Amino acid sequence: MNYPMDLLASAVEETPIEPASAGIMLLFAAVMMATYVGVAIERFHKTVAALCGAAVLVVLGIALDLFPYPKIYDFLKEDLNIFGVIIGTGILVDVVGKSGLFHFLSMWIVRLTGGQASKLYLTLCLVTFLFVSVLTIVPAMLILSSLVLVICRSLDYKPAPLLLSVAICANSGAIATFASGLPNIMIGTAAGIPYMQFLKVSLPYAVISLFIAIAFLRFFFRNELPWKQSAEQKAALQDQIDTFDPWALVEDRKILLRSATILILTVVGFALAQQLGVGMDFVAMVGATAALLFAGKGVEDAIHKVNWTVILFFMGLFVIIGCVKQTGALGWVAEQVIALSDNELSLLVPLLGIFSAVASSIVDNIPVAATLIPIVQDISGDSVPAEPLWWTLIICCNLGGNGTPIGSISCVIAIYALKREAGVHIGWGTFLKLGGSIMLVQVAGAIAYVMLAYNLGWIPDLPPLAH
Repeated sequence: MNYPMDLLASAVEETPIEPASAGIMLLFAAVMMATYVGVAIERFHKTVAALCGAAVLVVLGIALDLFPYPKIYDFLKEDLNIFGVIIGTGILVDVVGKSGLFHFLSMWIVRLTGGQASKLYLTLCLVTFLFVSVLTIVPAMLILSSLVLVICRSLDYKPAPLLLSVAICANSGAIATFASGLPNIMIGTAAGIPYMQFLKVSLPYAVISLFIAIAFLRFFFRNELPWKQSAEQKAALQDQIDTFDPWALVEDRKILLRSATILILTVVGFALAQQLGVGMDFVAMVGATAALLFAGKGVEDAIHKVNWTVILFFMGLFVIIGCVKQTGALGWVAEQVIALSDNELSLLVPLLGIFSAVASSIVDNIPVAATLIPIVQDISGDSVPAEPLWWTLIICCNLGGNGTPIGSISCVIAIYALKREAGVHIGWGTFLKLGGSIMLVQVAGAIAYVMLAYNLGWIPDLPPLAH
């Protein structure tokens, strides 16, 4: 079937979703869940499973006349910035890595900590939090995964404990500022939350959730790294570190300086993107272009190093969620959860927090945030204050990503890097035991924190427009 150009144009316009019949909702939800089961049991490659699920739902949607084919572009348009960030930072990280900068920084961290596992672990967790707060989660994870792998090869440490710790701590950093996570930008814009309110409200709990994660991770990996080392072992380790040459992989110090400058300017660009009126994807692509222009050697090779598997995986997921959302199923489920509270804030905050966290661990926090934003707008008013609902949604959408291996892009990047670069496979059972436990404690703490902060008057009122 051929679609006229005006239909293509109208496909990107927001129109109210008319709920489909219960049978169609169940059919689409069943296909979505079957896709996630396929990913979980790894019968297929996760990217293949996501693309297959997306193809089936698109065919069903067209056959049942739920939406025209051009609507697929509407499902993806809100997430194009994610792909731009992944592509841009992927190129930037590859070019900067070839300059020897990451090796240089890795050796600096190793020397700072003396290579001791306990100090190195804590330092990497704190650096992750800071990087994500400033860089946002995607570029920070791409950079940190490179750093961790270099460090582990140098010290002969197992990479899984450090890289998984970095991935989980990244989700705490994602709630620190307005721009550190995409759900923050979506919810903060819809709610009219000023930038500084994130530092007052969500940053304190971001720090709390970070130390919850550190404590759990330290216990879980208690036998995976040499946490306690004798004086002789420390001395031998120091002798080994003294042989490390930070400049070993630096072919040209001028290129190293250029790479560092471009990286720093890109970081500043991410921090100022909102004030400059541009997207994170634009900053990432400008940084990538500058790196290729002033510091890059193999342009084709750098572009090939972009994580296209992750991009296709998320593309499939976004199409799946868009199709299911088009049936009205996600909105219906969310409305039922909200209805259970009978508009009582003491019940509404826990239900919203639990639902958004669990849903984010299954279907990614971006579509969950997009689905719940209009519902929060509808239920908040004179009898139900909007402020605690918005902060619950922001915090729990981000921390819910710790629940499963596909719950957040930081976990996807870490697990993919472990498999590709170190040949280490992390199964769902292992991750659920680790990340799921951390998520439960963090979300429970978030609900208590929001209720306490609201009752004590720590949460500032939002402009009337947010209501």
